[in-house]
Amino acid sequence: MSALSAPPTAAAIAALQAAVGPGGWTADQTELAPYLVDWRGAVRGRAALLLRPCDTGAVVRIVRAAAAHRVALVPQGGNTGLVGGGIPDAGGGAVLVSMARMNAIRAIDAAGLTMTVEAGAILETVHDAARAAGCEFPLSLGAKGSATIGGLISTNAGGVQVLRHGTMRALVAGLEAVLPDGSVLHQLTGLAKDNSGYDIKQLLIGGEGTLGIVTAAALRLVPAPAHRAVGWVGLASPHAALALLTRLRRASGGQVESFELIPGEGLDLTLQHIAGTRAPLGGRHAWHVLVELAGPASLDALLTDALAAAAAAGEIEDATVAASSLQAAALWRLREELPEAERRDGPSLHHDISVAVAALPGFADAAARAVENRFEGARVLAFGHLGDGNLHFNVRPPAAHEAAWIAAHGQAATALVYELVTAAGGSISAEHGIGTVKRTELAARADPAKLAAMRAVKAALDPLGIMNPGKIL
Repeated sequence: MSALSAPPTAAAIAALQAAVGPGGWTADQTELAPYLVDWRGAVRGRAALLLRPCDTGAVVRIVRAAAAHRVALVPQGGNTGLVGGGIPDAGGGAVLVSMARMNAIRAIDAAGLTMTVEAGAILETVHDAARAAGCEFPLSLGAKGSATIGGLISTNAGGVQVLRHGTMRALVAGLEAVLPDGSVLHQLTGLAKDNSGYDIKQLLIGGEGTLGIVTAAALRLVPAPAHRAVGWVGLASPHAALALLTRLRRASGGQVESFELIPGEGLDLTLQHIAGTRAPLGGRHAWHVLVELAGPASLDALLTDALAAAAAAGEIEDATVAASSLQAAALWRLREELPEAERRDGPSLHHDISVAVAALPGFADAAARAVENRFEGARVLAFGHLGDGNLHFNVRPPAAHEAAWIAAHGQAATALVYELVTAAGGSISAEHGIGTVKRTELAARADPAKLAAMRAVKAALDPLGIMNPGKIL
């Protein structure tokens, strides 16, 4: 047992409790329980202590105490991650650091289009604050009601607007973080131009808490669009969906903000398991697309005309355009609730992968056939963000033998998916990160030069290895 995996000593626990102050910690295992299992219930861990700092100074004291006593720290945001990045291991040697109490909106600069928020701020709260200032923070995902800014930064989250606005890497203008030696990175100015050497904040974005603890961020905003148009389309294939995306981009001059690809089986799951949902189109379609346009002028007519032209060209089978914000929200709910509907339907093997946008339709078809042909009874459910090449390529076992099938074939099925992705020049992690779930695959498949550089950075910034050990590397 290494020093970091051994349970913290009484002296270490006392030092960490003193660092965070009264009311900022708990050792009650009943209170700790929700923090020790991931959203899917697939990854579980142990911890002797949960710390809840209320300001950056407390985080500094925590990190310094952890370094002095050689205690591993596991930062956690909203615990909506899907790869175990915010869950301690089962050894019980780590201490959890929840950023939930650091949730303030520090400042909004509407003229400069930035907002400074603390790491524990909930994404939906950030959306509301931006809108109140006539702006928008252009990153959204299904977990917006519980995901935190610190967690989104640490996983370089994407969501449904990446094709127009980019991932968190593009949306973080500045960062405040406590590094493993207890020093504070002060980069919250949000300068649009700053070429004064290495951009250290980019190391922490996507670093999953392995290089430091994010405490606050300056986020990039955009002017709130005056108009949105949302449509739902039924079509025959991912190839037809890509043709539609190209048509809409050209027709709108680049105002396509979201373009979500959903198989017919995925819509069926949502309708089956999520109360209050209904099919948006008549008849059955093999594939569906949810599209949203956003801009300064009304876009409903433009979207309607473009869809009519696509139908006349035989590219789509049916479509509807939301006539109100309530209808638009109902269409979005069908997509946002799909992961929850799939979870309720039963266990499956989840793969968050990406390939080049132009290659995605062919990959979706060929990879699904390869998996289903190799593993009898497997049912592929692939959905996601066609406009940025990101697929949630999930393999569902036969309904009657779920646990036994996964035990017998799960590892080999996942290996095949990653082999296919690698052969296509894609990535085994598009937006969920590596955590512990994909660590072995990353070591086996990543560019050796990249891995060597990552290990060198980790060793240089965190020589004691106290920051979220066992994640990514």
